[in-house]
Amino acid sequence: MTFTLVAPCEFQETIRKSRFLATAAPVSSPEEAQAFIQAVSDATATHNCWAWKIGSQYRFSDDGEPGGTAGRPMLTAIEGQDCDRVVVVVIRWFGGIQLGTGGLARAYGGSAAKCLQAGVLVELVKRERYGCHCRFAELALFKARLGEYDTLIESETFDAEGAKLVLALPPEQWPRLQQTLADISRGRSELRLLDA
Repeated sequence: MTFTLVAPCEFQETIRKSRFLATAAPVSSPEEAQAFIQAVSDATATHNCWAWKIGSQYRFSDDGEPGGTAGRPMLTAIEGQDCDRVVVVVIRWFGGIQLGTGGLARAYGGSAAKCLQAGVLVELVKRERYGCHCRFAELALFKARLGEYDTLIESETFDAEGAKLVLALPPEQWPRLQQTLADISRGRSELRLLDA
């Protein structure tokens, strides 16, 4: 199972007089991740290190720390928490005591992991988009049943006879939801897979 954050979260700790502030957030694109990094980075800090992972895409930065001591351990922490579609920024204010490369890797990776553990996680469910048309008389009943199939309504467009729905549902739920729609509409409506 893979998880993402429900909302942004923070974790702060002091390690040998250096202050570490980790901030994490859910993201859906590299651009959104970079915008979050820009928004939370602190110009007065010694280092603003970060890592993000979205599916098979990932990036990280040591921001001046020795190579491999910040960004990579943070990415490892994201993967270690079974997270995806998240960005983590760890800001360090240097306290005057050197931590060494191992100490830095533990500090950055540990802060990132503790931040993700402190956040509220939700399971990421793979969904496909389907479309259907429901008459007004059947619409309320059909919409009331969508929760049984872990289905989300992406859009709803009304016409003279009812509504065109675009739904996002786990692929394994399609046969059951298709049968429910056929039963409610007496065979007049069906789910069609839409192009992504």
